[in-house]
Amino acid sequence: MHPFTDRRFAVRWSTLVPESVEPDIRIALEEARENLAAISALDPESLTYENTFLALENASESLNRAWGRLQHLDSVVDDPAQRAALNQMLPEVSEFYSSIPLNESLWAVLKAYGTSTAVAALTEIQQRHVEETILDFVHSGADLPPDKKQRVAEIDAELSLITKSYSEHVLDSTNAWEMLISDVKQLAGLPESAIAAALANATAKGVATEEKPAWRFTLHQPSMFPIMQYADDDSLRHRVWKASAAVGAEGDCDNTQLVWKILELRDEKAKLLGHKNFADLTLQRRMAKNGETALSFTEDLHDRIVGAFKNDYKELCAYKAEKTSQPCDGLEPWEVSYWSEKRRKECYDLDDEILRPYFPVNQVMSGMFDLAATIFGIDIIKLDTVYYDKGSRSPNANENEIETWHPEVTFYELRDRKSGEHLGSFYADWHPRESKRGGAWMNQIESGLPPMNGNAREPHLGLIIGNMTPPVNDQPALLTHGEVETIFHEFGHLLHGLLSDVAVKSLAGTNVPWDFVELPSQIMENFCWSRESLDLFAKHYQTGETIPEALYQKMIDAKNYMSASVFMRQLALGKLDLELHVNLDHYRGQDLDALERSILADYRVALKTDAPGMARRFNHLFSSPTGYAAGYYSYKWAEVLDADAFTRFDKEGILNQQTGHDFREHVLSKGNSAPVDDLYRRFMGRDPILEPLLIRAGLINDPVLA
Repeated sequence: MHPFTDRRFAVRWSTLVPESVEPDIRIALEEARENLAAISALDPESLTYENTFLALENASESLNRAWGRLQHLDSVVDDPAQRAALNQMLPEVSEFYSSIPLNESLWAVLKAYGTSTAVAALTEIQQRHVEETILDFVHSGADLPPDKKQRVAEIDAELSLITKSYSEHVLDSTNAWEMLISDVKQLAGLPESAIAAALANATAKGVATEEKPAWRFTLHQPSMFPIMQYADDDSLRHRVWKASAAVGAEGDCDNTQLVWKILELRDEKAKLLGHKNFADLTLQRRMAKNGETALSFTEDLHDRIVGAFKNDYKELCAYKAEKTSQPCDGLEPWEVSYWSEKRRKECYDLDDEILRPYFPVNQVMSGMFDLAATIFGIDIIKLDTVYYDKGSRSPNANENEIETWHPEVTFYELRDRKSGEHLGSFYADWHPRESKRGGAWMNQIESGLPPMNGNAREPHLGLIIGNMTPPVNDQPALLTHGEVETIFHEFGHLLHGLLSDVAVKSLAGTNVPWDFVELPSQIMENFCWSRESLDLFAKHYQTGETIPEALYQKMIDAKNYMSASVFMRQLALGKLDLELHVNLDHYRGQDLDALERSILADYRVALKTDAPGMARRFNHLFSSPTGYAAGYYSYKWAEVLDADAFTRFDKEGILNQQTGHDFREHVLSKGNSAPVDDLYRRFMGRDPILEPLLIRAGLINDPVLA
């Protein structure tokens, strides 16, 4: 029995114990090597699509399954034995994956078939598969001389190790800090929900009792954010800000040298592969094509909004001066969220806490599913689950049980509404734990296939993860509106995976260029603002009432409050990313914090205390060999796409079934089966335009588009 490679659709998470990692991974590695060797040994006269490109597609299936499950567990239930087992196998697994495009005999076989006249007789999707695979090999160095191939493989292996260390440093330094408050008076200004959550956290940790209460805060977002936004005690906000800024920056968890090493290795790899920089290597098959185009895009948006951005800060400083009757020549970094929230509440009479009761997480999920059912023609059904501690599952356990990796995790089945066909299933895991990395994400556990060649459909299996406000005592988890947007965002990614109808797994679902992959996720966030769609899921957890019209109007009025500042923060992160990966030669040897201040001088306001840079805790860029590196601009790029694409829903009806059908047909179901520029044009009938995003953010008014 090898649990990590077990093909059963419902994963038996309790059997995935650290002791099974090495034997299971080694067996999967050996199987993959044998499969590749069989392709490499083919007689040139016997080559077909099935025994070359399709065989390659399936060659590493067991390894992909085993390694994917292990990496998933590492992100949601980290523990020392599991971490050690993963790190032990990481170099060997990384070396295997990076060796595939550098395998000369394998490349010779693929190239021979891929350039033959036989390809013209293949189906459209098979031709696309051949074309994309050939490009994968060429762009990974298949045509390099042996010495350079060897060096690329070494770089890939080293990047896998040190980016894993980077990620562990961020997690460990996040979990190493806590703040215990023994006097509730220090928490003046905080919402009751945040105070109750901190008390429950302290009680669960054994540092508070009914007789001697205490309030525990951590650097997990639902815990620290209310402090930064609401705490009247300036010193409290200062403590949390200082601790947050130190993540990945101190002691054994200092990522400074890892950042530079990762950048150097990426740059070296790019140049070995014939590119000026890592951004050009990474973006050559994305919509932007190269680093300079992505930088120009970022800088163009910056220039359009920089005036409004600076005015936001000027107005905020003036507001503080008015309220304190003291001159204000600038704010401390731990003051910005606090005074922003005070001003927003005063200007719009809107408090996020008033909205929380309308967003219980289960109701949000249920209503979101109803929305998807209406516009995309699907049904989503929650199934019963069980949880076992690792290694505790009985051999006599029910074969049909659906296990989860944590008691809070839920499981759903997604079916086509018209045919009843099972398209996919997914897990949802919404609340923070110390063993779970921060942020929110979607992933595919198993990629399915549509019905073909007489075989039934293979359903997809995915997951969505978040770190949202947890339930407190007997009260359900009540979310902020921003957390609701995050759920809709990840659900959009999930739909892109589960509604995929592509006959080649490596071209299916979210396997698209990264500056297109955020379109399905970000377009879903729009439904969190429309009255018609909000009423499907925003219902008071006690009364079932929808958001009152007066409160809804306050939401809309406040929607674009300081939107230039929010907009600029995303641009700043993208600018930093691109500068480091396009212009590394300019920055070598500089102090990381001073460097970041220099790059982002016109993307930040002049705070009274310089905040340490983001690079040491920027998981998107440095916690995997590539990840969002040279691609963080994708969020804004995709915002242009989603704002433009959503104009169809605005025009034709927010819940218009034909519009939803077209988006499912032309975007969600197609993966990378065609160039994504074409997919966008099929849905919109034209190329994207920039103005709808700026209009939506309240930064321009266009009489034609508004």
